[in-house]
Amino acid sequence: MTTSDLRNLLDEYDRSLLYTESLLEGLTPGQVAWRPEAESSAIGWHLGHQGAVSHFMLRNLTAAEPSIDTDIDALMDSATPEPDRGELPSLDRIHEYRNVVAERVRYRIRQIDAGEIGSPNQLPLIATTMLTAIINHEYQHSKWIGEVRNDAFGFALPANPVSPCLSTVDGYVMITAPR
Repeated sequence: MTTSDLRNLLDEYDRSLLYTESLLEGLTPGQVAWRPEAESSAIGWHLGHQGAVSHFMLRNLTAAEPSIDTDIDALMDSATPEPDRGELPSLDRIHEYRNVVAERVRYRIRQIDAGEIGSPNQLPLIATTMLTAIINHEYQHSKWIGEVRNDAFGFALPANPVSPCLSTVDGYVMITAPR
């Protein structure tokens, strides 16, 4: 592994976040909060869940960070049964949460890449696997967001992101090779 792998993965992470944001273009707050049935999740839940999982992974695998928002953490955790999740926070609050998570991911990965951590040889290996999983998870839920965007609301989908690191597997965009 080269030190540029983590920097390139950060570029891929940003690409995945931008793709998710492109799926929200034209949607109303009501559409983002809409659930097709009581036991299904709204687009807004998927947005928060993407951020929550990224932060859970970051803080449990690379740094013991405090929670950003314990209410959102509990609401967006897939281990919380759908009926117990309560009401979604506003889209602004979800975006704020996602943005803070993204900044923490970028900060920690840059620290690891620069060797400014206690395990300079071990942690880059963990971070590479973790960031690959975070990116793939972002795209996994983006596919579901896109399906609701298209199937329920009739909005066209943006073109899939393009990168030499990305492939489509079972219809899901995935990062398959860090570069």
